[in-house]
Amino acid sequence: MLNINSNIKKILKILKELYPVVGTALYHKNSFQLLIATILSARCTDKQVNKVVKKLFQTFPAPKDFAEADLKSIEKLIYSTGYYKAKANNIQKCSEMLLKKYNGDIPNSLERLIELPGVGRKTANVVLGSAFGIPGMVVDTHVLRISARLGFIEKTQDATKAEFALMKVVPKKDWNDFSLRLIFFGRQICIARKPLCDKCPLYRLCTEHKNSSG
Repeated sequence: MLNINSNIKKILKILKELYPVVGTALYHKNSFQLLIATILSARCTDKQVNKVVKKLFQTFPAPKDFAEADLKSIEKLIYSTGYYKAKANNIQKCSEMLLKKYNGDIPNSLERLIELPGVGRKTANVVLGSAFGIPGMVVDTHVLRISARLGFIEKTQDATKAEFALMKVVPKKDWNDFSLRLIFFGRQICIARKPLCDKCPLYRLCTEHKNSSG
């Protein structure tokens, strides 16, 4: 049984005060570019992705451009994001499917988004929330780690199980912002290897802290 933290409202309030206005840090001008940038962000920092996509989108601004491109030219432009061969292939196949099934438009449902090559639940939820304003619980390594430390989920849960567990305890209207706030919080304070507990505004509400202190 999950150890659901009873202080969820307090935690949400503190996070909102800490990060009142949140949004994706990925550079994009439209929903398609956001989709591609999010695919590239897998195992790569947003900062590095942003360095890459400005030139990438100048060269290939739309699905048709990616679909008709030489694969190696895509690989060359995205090389520094890592796993570039798989990402380039997925981006091209994704663009082809968008053209074939959706006339180049981005579908606005999770079920349709995850059918696209290279698009998992995390990427789909980023696009739903940032491009369409549709509630989605984005679970990345920061959200997974901090949610476990706060007692919202079990440490052993994978991203999909964690997503559904968090959807039960976080109000639906807060799903998008909650994920983004935890991501910012994880980068700045609740760092993976050495969390800055002495600077943490959630310290007294942290389940991991309470367990470690007996």
